[in-house]
Amino acid sequence: MDRARIARLLPETYQAAIPVEKPPGDPDAAAPKKPLAAVLEVMEVLQAPAESALTTLDAHIDPLRAPPSFALMLARWLDLDRYLDWTGGRPGEGAPRYAAGLGRLRLLCLEAAELARWRGTRRTLERILTVATGLSGYAVEENPPGPKGVARSFHLRVVAPAAAKPLADLVRRIVDEERPAYTTYEIEFSAA
Repeated sequence: MDRARIARLLPETYQAAIPVEKPPGDPDAAAPKKPLAAVLEVMEVLQAPAESALTTLDAHIDPLRAPPSFALMLARWLDLDRYLDWTGGRPGEGAPRYAAGLGRLRLLCLEAAELARWRGTRRTLERILTVATGLSGYAVEENPPGPKGVARSFHLRVVAPAAAKPLADLVRRIVDEERPAYTTYEIEFSAA
């Protein structure tokens, strides 16, 4: 906000006391500034960073355009921090990172609301695994047969593609968090 706009927000008595700006060639232009003019100048300078941030606010809130540190903060706001690894070993120690890469985390942030809406369903579990790892081919079997061929009630078998093996810890955490609470599970990686 420039000085003129700030001045219009002041009470009329202050506005009347604002000195008129002299053109640069005027011999009185080099005269010392009056206190109110100096205060308006300082207010203009102090407003500049906030105005700059407000003009680019949409870029911060959009997970695809946000700076990396802000994208990590968006993930925390969307309750996706449980999928972050920490360089210090424990949550809050060191820097957070996402095993499948920041690009995947950005896409996961984009779909977080829809995934949360249908949380606990087979379809959502398959979708979040696909988005979170960038790999397709996940299958969730409900009540699969056990060793004796009898269906195992309240049990899930998650079959992951072989390419997901390097992300096995992330896959396990996602299945553990996104499955229905009353089910047990096992994870198998398909042959290459």
